[in-house]
Amino acid sequence: MLSNFHTHSNYCDGKATLREMVDFAVAHGFSELGFSGHCPLPFENTYSITDYEGYCNEVRALKEEYKDRIKISLGLEIDYIPGMLEDFTPLIKQGSLEYTIGSVHLIPSPDTLLSPQQAADSSPNLGEQQRYSDRVSSSSPKLGEVDAQRADGGVCTSDDLWMIDGSRYQTYDEGLFRLFGGDIRRGVTAYFHNENAMLERNRPTIVGHPDKIVMHNRDRYFTEDEKWYRDLALETIHLIHELGLICEINTRGIYKGRHADYYPGKWLIQEMKNLRIPVIVSTDAHAPEDLLRTEGAYEYLAAIAYPEVLREL
Repeated sequence: MLSNFHTHSNYCDGKATLREMVDFAVAHGFSELGFSGHCPLPFENTYSITDYEGYCNEVRALKEEYKDRIKISLGLEIDYIPGMLEDFTPLIKQGSLEYTIGSVHLIPSPDTLLSPQQAADSSPNLGEQQRYSDRVSSSSPKLGEVDAQRADGGVCTSDDLWMIDGSRYQTYDEGLFRLFGGDIRRGVTAYFHNENAMLERNRPTIVGHPDKIVMHNRDRYFTEDEKWYRDLALETIHLIHELGLICEINTRGIYKGRHADYYPGKWLIQEMKNLRIPVIVSTDAHAPEDLLRTEGAYEYLAAIAYPEVLREL
């Protein structure tokens, strides 16, 4: 049974239309395909959905059109960003989503943003729901003009966030030094604290690449053997277990040549096995051919006798 639930399209940073992704999946014998575009974000960028209504409507139309050939599910990969996007509920309700992937790609410095309560107190028009979720009407050209508030009174932009993803490690390095003074332990701690806050508040259907902070590190600033790092990563894995969530085994770093292991890495997968956390293999597909890039994940999980590997939601 072939399936994939971490799938992007040209509504965000994918390289193909929704239909092209579906046609490839059908041609290769997939039984299920879930779309999880990058959610709308409250600042200008090149990678997130801007036409949320159009995205949701087209996925639903394809779901009906292809119902006799493949099961299609409407999902969203939602970024947790303190002070900007903390509550996933409005996006879920607006899109009538069938599932969510909760992820952390963007990390504000703890010194940069006002907390939601501070922002609400300082300006009644910037209350948490009004700042973002009530204004996420997807095709609005004003999406992201004003959202979270900086501690210095300015408006937050992508420059206030440490981008840990993307194709360039230089972006990772620049953000680490600009926002965290090069203090990798402080930055990584902020990453995992945001991850944990996201899990506790939103309980997404699938936890997206929970240790992706390692991708552009490349053992330059820390190694995964260091106790402080392992303690942080294991705390998140144990929280996933306590909340009864599904964790993905994300293969994209391997086939893109950016990382030598899955997200999460095999040492964490072993701990997840002991905890019996259900997992689902995700290719994090951005092009049709990516759907097939499972990179031996199913074979690895079978070899270690992983107790619960899901292929459907």
